[in-house]
Amino acid sequence: MSFVQDVHVQDLTKSNFVKPMEMHYTLHGVRKKWDLLKIHDSVAILIYNITRKVVVLVKQFRPAVFYGAIPACDSKGNIDISKYDPKTGLTLELCAGIVDKNKSLEEIAQDEVLEECGYRVPVTNLQRVIQYRSSVGISGDKQTVFYVEVTDDMRVSQGGGNIEEGEFIEVVEMTIPDVKKLLDGPEVLSPGGFLFALTWFLHNKGPFE
Repeated sequence: MSFVQDVHVQDLTKSNFVKPMEMHYTLHGVRKKWDLLKIHDSVAILIYNITRKVVVLVKQFRPAVFYGAIPACDSKGNIDISKYDPKTGLTLELCAGIVDKNKSLEEIAQDEVLEECGYRVPVTNLQRVIQYRSSVGISGDKQTVFYVEVTDDMRVSQGGGNIEEGEFIEVVEMTIPDVKKLLDGPEVLSPGGFLFALTWFLHNKGPFE
């Protein structure tokens, strides 16, 4: 039995996370319109376990990625998962979370590392790498990337996300050779910020034995 069942797609009428809008403007004398989404900013954390020299990542089902693999002719109503495998929606990513609490970005990142990957890290250990716009075409939201080194002694749980919020996250560990192999591949089900962070890591934290 598939890990995803009873998939149904319909028009969005209300959301706590996404607000669709349209902007009307004049650009160099030409009147234009652009469809927008207002969404939360986010943090993402690249975790490196120095005890076992592995990068700590997360894998989870992303409905939008799964939906993106379904042709328009079958993209509304009930989705036939025997025809479209939900595994196409499993993505490899950095530990991450939205900015929706009255906390600093570092504190939110600290919470996400604990919830998703099970490591308790001091806020002072988090190194801010860069802040960028993760989707310039549709939302313009900001994502702030952090780097943190952990040890096996800092792991206090198995992680896996917040079950109360319906998160089902698999913690994935990759060796440095595995990371390099991933980046050398022709395709990966991951966001661009993830690829940038791994490249930054190899360039700035190496050489590795």
